[in-house]
Amino acid sequence: MSKENLAPVWARAFDIDVDHAEGIYIHDTQGQTYMDFTSGIGVTNTGHAHPRVVKAIQDQAAKMIHGQIGVVTGKAVLDLTDQLRQILPPQIDTYFFSNSGAEAIEASVKLAKQATGRTNVITFEGSFHGRTHMTMAMTMSKTSYRAGYQPLPSGVFGAPYAHCFHCPVAQRTMDVAERAALSASCPTDGGHCCGYALDQLRYLLKTQSAPQETAAIVVEPVLGEGGYVVPPNSFLQGLRTICDEYGIMLIFDEVQTGFGRTGKFFAMEHSGVMPDILVLAKGLASGMPLSAVAASRKVMAKWTPGSHGGTYGPNLVSAAAAAETIRVMRDEKLIENSAARGEQLMAGLRKLQAEFKQIGDVRGLGCMVATEFVDAHGHADKAITDRIVKTCADHKLLMLTCGSYQNVIRWIPPLVVTADQIDEALRIFAAALDAAA
Repeated sequence: MSKENLAPVWARAFDIDVDHAEGIYIHDTQGQTYMDFTSGIGVTNTGHAHPRVVKAIQDQAAKMIHGQIGVVTGKAVLDLTDQLRQILPPQIDTYFFSNSGAEAIEASVKLAKQATGRTNVITFEGSFHGRTHMTMAMTMSKTSYRAGYQPLPSGVFGAPYAHCFHCPVAQRTMDVAERAALSASCPTDGGHCCGYALDQLRYLLKTQSAPQETAAIVVEPVLGEGGYVVPPNSFLQGLRTICDEYGIMLIFDEVQTGFGRTGKFFAMEHSGVMPDILVLAKGLASGMPLSAVAASRKVMAKWTPGSHGGTYGPNLVSAAAAAETIRVMRDEKLIENSAARGEQLMAGLRKLQAEFKQIGDVRGLGCMVATEFVDAHGHADKAITDRIVKTCADHKLLMLTCGSYQNVIRWIPPLVVTADQIDEALRIFAAALDAAA
């Protein structure tokens, strides 16, 4: 078998030909076994090939694979809506399903525009919302996603994200260690957030997109591709205040942060902020393609019937996988495990940070953790980051980078990961650090 017929547009982190996978392990065709701390980029939260999810897929496939929702309503879809109602706030009670995160983000923007009668959207520097034309315009994590595709759709404006380690105010007065301490305390506002990002957002509303033409503010409650940045709670609370003040829809992109990744079912639970519209994907169906836009019935009622839709969403097999995914996460206490293993991982990484000065910052929530690498001058160090990822892969630990400068290693193991497996990953990572240093 040859890979020559695969489009080269896919950037490949590793050259591994997989045979099968189970739990946190990937087994290749050469008999090698890898610890998968990528989770298919935050997708396989229940682990690879969870037996209950596999059975749900098999059972549904034997009954009906595809029933277009405009024609028939499958039992699997209604089962999924019942499961979502049990884990989402009661105000968020109406759901639209699609296939991918990018599709759901575009759908959420269309909903916000119809609900408000306005045209513009505000997103944040460092954000990633997808690679379709509209979501590329909203994505500001790397120019590589946008280069060669301009001009992109208009009416999208970018504001600074609340990134304590790189806060301009802190950078003027603090060294790397002091900024790392600030980053560690800021998520709960223990660092007394300076409010820079919110001030800049209000300035944008005065200078670029007037409130009366702004339909939505779209934000990741933890920045994903942009560096796994946990903002102060006051940042998200401030967004809610601004949206309420001007009648703007607040959209939370929980494509990557949802379904236990941050130690809660949804990252919004950490701040207590309720969005108007919630976007879900990735971990929703344990690897089957499915995404969702969730909002109140009042908001959804403003979406003109027939003005949006799709052929495959919600695919019945994907819906069955998603419903069983939610049951598995609750029955096996994967949310609690995510929180516990995240604390273990953060503690281990902070010990290594004290030993290796190349680690500028350690941050995260649950099993969504980042290590950011800097050089002797405190600048982004992509070279050492790449060396460490390669060395870890050579020792059968797979991890990915992120961040605008690609100097951040992201830790996203499946939420079935055990304490012993976290310890093993930390040992491999420490050896890679030692070799790179």
